Amino acid sequence: MEIIANYGTILVAIAAVFGFVMAWGIGANDVANAMGTSVGSGVLTIKRAVLIAMIFEFSGAYLAGGEVTNTVRQGIINPALFAKDPHIMVFGMIAALLAAGTWLLIASYKGWPVSTTHSIVGAIIGFACVTAGPQTVEWSKLSGIIGSWIITPIIAGVIAYLLFTSAQLLIFKHENPILAAKRYVPGYMFLAGFVLSLVTIKKGLSHVGLNVGDIQGYLLAIAIGLVIALAGRLLINRLHIDPHADQQMHYTNVEKIFGILMIMTACSMAFAHGSNDVANAIGPLAAVVSIIAHGGVIGTQAQIAWWILPLGGLGIVAGLAILGHHVIATVGKGITHLTPSRGFAAELSAATTVVIASGTGLPISTTQTLVGAILGVGMARGIGALNLGIVRKIVVSWVITLPAGAVFAIVFYYILRACF
Repeated sequence: MEIIANYGTILVAIAAVFGFVMAWGIGANDVANAMGTSVGSGVLTIKRAVLIAMIFEFSGAYLAGGEVTNTVRQGIINPALFAKDPHIMVFGMIAALLAAGTWLLIASYKGWPVSTTHSIVGAIIGFACVTAGPQTVEWSKLSGIIGSWIITPIIAGVIAYLLFTSAQLLIFKHENPILAAKRYVPGYMFLAGFVLSLVTIKKGLSHVGLNVGDIQGYLLAIAIGLVIALAGRLLINRLHIDPHADQQMHYTNVEKIFGILMIMTACSMAFAHGSNDVANAIGPLAAVVSIIAHGGVIGTQAQIAWWILPLGGLGIVAGLAILGHHVIATVGKGITHLTPSRGFAAELSAATTVVIASGTGLPISTTQTLVGAILGVGMARGIGALNLGIVRKIVVSWVITLPAGAVFAIVFYYILRACF
């Protein structure tokens, strides 16, 4: 209690800096989840991808990030077990932020697309086990989170497989692919617009004081999806395509149409990623601020300070703008060859999976979700379309991440205790 009373402001400042570092690492590594397929398929340049991601990552973090934050802050460990000695919780969460952020920066520099969720969960478990024992960890809730790391890539892969297969059947195998694309692509645009707007309406607007009922929310999401589909049709009709070109040129022109759709799915995935993964940075920060603001009292519920969500959003934007290009190359080009039609299927399926998880408050790994989606697209073309060597390296990096976060957190925790 005495440490918190004497150094409360300093501890909040340190936690804010380390929270920003963690958010920076998320942006540097997980930018590939939102933008890797768009850049890898050639639809967007890195500069344009960063600009789009800056807008939608920040919007997702600020508008729809609060629900998942509660799970990360309160669901992994039992805060009540730290009630007698709250400074352990404070130092532990600060150490977890720095540990996860450090590992993410290392992985990003190496081009490894690791899980930011693994990083922060491993870090929190690491400090909790060495300070208060394994009983501090909510193993029942953790098992649900770990289960999602397996289930969500499968779900995303199945959705991506179905989306890409439907595009093949409805468009690419049609006797007139261009006509079929003009007919069916707006439907895919509607789906992307519906998913993006629904999570904003149902989970995001409440954080800015706007509450929309379930029926009204679905109706509004449908309306927005229809508007986006109509706008997409108008844009497609403006493309200059030679109807008398050979079949290969038809396929090329269809991919141009899917390029428009890729921009939509890129925005959707960026928003979804921001809403879900900002929790990994601000969840521990919110816990520290709450404990210090209440004089060392660890509560089960706490209001997230107004400045925490924007801090996380800005950190994500800074990280992806400065260091994100390393991981983009791995995810966008390393796993399988992506075209706009393949990239759209991967991004839209991953976005759909992530926004569902974000709405339920379950912090999934967007890295594993997108990789699962890309694998689903690759499997639709056969196992030979996948670079299994890259896939193996990615899986190994995932396995290393959780213990790496734990080890870093333990080291940083004892350093902080020595300093204070």
